[in-house]
Amino acid sequence: MIELDFKKCELIPAIVQDWQSGEVLMLAFINQLAWEKTLESGKAHYWSRSRQKLWLKGESSGNVQLIKEILVDCDQDAVVYKVEQLGGAACHTGYRTCFFRRVAGDRLEQVCTERVFDPDQVYGKK
Repeated sequence: MIELDFKKCELIPAIVQDWQSGEVLMLAFINQLAWEKTLESGKAHYWSRSRQKLWLKGESSGNVQLIKEILVDCDQDAVVYKVEQLGGAACHTGYRTCFFRRVAGDRLEQVCTERVFDPDQVYGKK
């Protein structure tokens, strides 16, 4: 198995891009277990910092990420997942990408206004 350097930090960043367009879809973190599950299954697994548990992307929403290519940085402590985003949305808020806002002076401006899905319907009201 390909070894990443989890000794520096238990969690390393995973930048997620659309495998065809190169669009950045999200940033997440992986630990050793998430890395192993991703390599074994071909589906993106992450470590949820908020829930403190392993997370298969799309396990609740159906918006699974199929791994097409993985790039590893020179220090082996960061990765880029190039994925096929099933369901059309990577963001839990319903947008295609988690990066749907940009800095405009002293505020955030929404650059994507169309949601792919309604998070209340997918995850239930909180």
